[in-house]
Amino acid sequence: MKTRLSEVQTFLDRTPFARFLGMRCEMKDGELIATLPFQDKFLGNVAINALHGGCTGAFLELTAIAGVFLESEMKQPPKPINITVDYLRSAKGEDLYARAIVHKLGQRMASVRAEAWQGDDPTKTVTALQAHFLVSDAG
Repeated sequence: MKTRLSEVQTFLDRTPFARFLGMRCEMKDGELIATLPFQDKFLGNVAINALHGGCTGAFLELTAIAGVFLESEMKQPPKPINITVDYLRSAKGEDLYARAIVHKLGQRMASVRAEAWQGDDPTKTVTALQAHFLVSDAG
């Protein structure tokens, strides 16, 4: 699993927007946890100190991709079929954390939910993403 996690981080390090975000991943208690370290350039609304929705949405998409990649035998990252982002509350100007829950990993498609939170309570989701990814080009 550790080798696969290093492949995920290598993919993120080669992806320009993931590099721009400074995103990183680690395993905690057997679960992939992604971190978006806060930077002032991520603020979308300085009046209320809120992160830009584009940053949080892209961060969750990359987290979902990392989750599918980690749980599969894929050599390349999966390709998005559709993505829905639910902005549940404002993400404040601080670090953002996320996890990916792979609901189904089939031969051709994966169904994934990614959830982001801030602080120490992962149950207080600020943004959630539901996505389907193509995991095989065969057919």
